Amino acid sequence: MSTTTQAQVLTDTNEAAVRPRSKRPLVLGVAATLLVAGLSYWAQERRFEDTDDAAIDADISNISPRVSGNVIAVHVVDNQVVKAGDVLAEIDPKDLKVAVALARAQVAQSDAQLRVEDPSVHITESSNLASVSSSSSDLLSAQAAVSQAKKVASQSAAQLAQAQANDGNIQDERRRAEQLIASGAISKSDLDQHTSAARASTANVEAAHQATQAANDMVREAEAHLTAMQSRLEEVKSNAPRQIETRKASVVWRQAQLDASKAQLEQAELNLSYAQVLAPMDGIVGKKSLSLGDHVAPGQQLMALARTDDVWVTANFRETQLQRLHPGLSAVVHVDALDLDLHGAVDSIGGATGSRFSVLPPENASGNYVKVVQRIPVRIHLEPGQAGMERLRPGMSVEPRVRLE
Repeated sequence: MSTTTQAQVLTDTNEAAVRPRSKRPLVLGVAATLLVAGLSYWAQERRFEDTDDAAIDADISNISPRVSGNVIAVHVVDNQVVKAGDVLAEIDPKDLKVAVALARAQVAQSDAQLRVEDPSVHITESSNLASVSSSSSDLLSAQAAVSQAKKVASQSAAQLAQAQANDGNIQDERRRAEQLIASGAISKSDLDQHTSAARASTANVEAAHQATQAANDMVREAEAHLTAMQSRLEEVKSNAPRQIETRKASVVWRQAQLDASKAQLEQAELNLSYAQVLAPMDGIVGKKSLSLGDHVAPGQQLMALARTDDVWVTANFRETQLQRLHPGLSAVVHVDALDLDLHGAVDSIGGATGSRFSVLPPENASGNYVKVVQRIPVRIHLEPGQAGMERLRPGMSVEPRVRLE
């Protein structure tokens, strides 16, 4: 082999030995760069939690009537923007107006009955006072009559005693005259006089006796009348408070009837106002399901009203993401439909997982349990006044990113 050939072989061998050693630093540099980038990305990502299971949320009211009737006007269409208090639909108010008129008539009738009944309390009080006064006077008169009757009876008894004493003397004189007439000491005319006087005295005693009995009867009658007057006075005094309480209860009952009539009138007037179905808040109409002439009833859904001036984000984070998540953390929410980032903060964390809030929550006691990572709803409040918020609608998909520090 020539010297030139040997030199060429040595040169190729040296290049082959040197070439692998020259690539190692490059590979190590690339690996180190990727490692640093990976560590930086990992350290950066540890400071955030995000999810794509999130959406814009807001209050959606189901509008229903509070009275039944036929629809005579519909003032909105789907997707129409309305303000709180705007009339959405009208129900025929004729029957409701009749109910108001009847309620007003009932109020007038109850008020008139109360006006008639109310003075009866004072009238009864005055009547009871007069009855007590009259009964007291009658009792005093009866007591006086008893006293007078007893005096008359006493006088009659005295007169009877006097008549009996006189009669005894006269009867003795008559007997002596009868004895004297036999001896001829007195004349026949004298005997006749004594006999007449004796008869008159006997009649006088009988009259006095009758008068005494009559006086005693008058005493008993006066005492009976006195007893009746005492009973009457006690009865009047006992019944007076009851009569007043009865009248007062009647007045209270009439007042209650009036209050009930006024309440019925108020309810009838409210029902009449409910003939106009009003928007309870600002929002956008959707799912309108009524037309002119439809018969509607309380509780029947007529339309939905979505509120767009107060929205928030409901983000369903995995339970493994909640270790450092708490209210107050700042968040950036990316709205897919608008390609827009909005700022907000974590407002609250749900009280249960989404599966527990479902219509048919899972039952894990069947023996076929498979562990699944659960999701818990987190409410994110959006800062007001940001550009583009007026275009947000409930249900829009968003991707929140929560900063954990």
